Amino acid sequence: MSDNPASILFAMEKVTKNYGTIIALNELSVRVSPGAIGLLGPNGSGKTTMIRTLLGLIRADSGSAQVLGIDVRREPLDIRRRIGFVPEDECLFPGVAGIEFVAYAGKLVGMPAKDAMQRAHEVLDYVGLTEVRYRKVESYSSGMKQRLKLAAAIIHDPQLLILDEPTNGMDPAGRKDMLALASDLAHHKAMSVLFSSHLLPDVEAVCDHIIVLGAGHLLVQGDIHELKAAHQGGFEVRLKEDGASFARYLTDLGCTVQRRGDILLIQIPPNSSPAILWRAAAVTGQQIRHLRPQRSTLEEVFSNAVERSPCPL
Repeated sequence: MSDNPASILFAMEKVTKNYGTIIALNELSVRVSPGAIGLLGPNGSGKTTMIRTLLGLIRADSGSAQVLGIDVRREPLDIRRRIGFVPEDECLFPGVAGIEFVAYAGKLVGMPAKDAMQRAHEVLDYVGLTEVRYRKVESYSSGMKQRLKLAAAIIHDPQLLILDEPTNGMDPAGRKDMLALASDLAHHKAMSVLFSSHLLPDVEAVCDHIIVLGAGHLLVQGDIHELKAAHQGGFEVRLKEDGASFARYLTDLGCTVQRRGDILLIQIPPNSSPAILWRAAAVTGQQIRHLRPQRSTLEEVFSNAVERSPCPL
């Protein structure tokens, strides 16, 4: 990664944070470029502490951190003016209309009252709350409350949007809407997104890059597509018919064959070519309907990172 500040979304250098005897972040060092970034990790891995440190809401015991080129210790308020944050916890004011809640968020970051109200109408339209903007927030459904928090977080068009478990507890339709909004902001509105979630499909639907934490350490960081690299010599095959004879033939030739639903996961021997698969089909009278190199899933990338961690999780 370049040292040009414009190419760095945020950076942490040997950041440690303890809560009594609990080590939440353990000399964590990470540097992230702008884009859509997924933040993953088991419970207790340090994700929430990392987010709160970047926001300047808690002070690290040691180490340094910068967000958008700004030092977290010296200018936490300046950072929060440039960031939008959707917390997992409930943060709505009862008795307040949705439009008033969002406009208030705009005024908190320094927007004049008139501009804040106009912008609140715009972002509520964007998140699909046009018809309920004047209703009290306590009457909103869980999905509507999440979209309301999102509207408040983006009213000032932040450079970085942090989403902490944004789809937690949502029904399928609400989850789909939230993921579509997060993806649109990240890929069509030129807004960097840090998406923290324990739901791997949600991260994969929105993000291009992931960070995996474990016991306060960085376990894995990289482009999702690159991390899901093709297995050397591994192939996914789907046949027209059952394929038991096809699998036996390949096993006799030294291949490893596993079944996953109607897909055969085949590992061919070293120095063999995929032609062995077509030969097996011809010999056993099978028809190959699907053939592609086998790739890791995001779940495998995550699980392998946690399993390889030198620290107890």
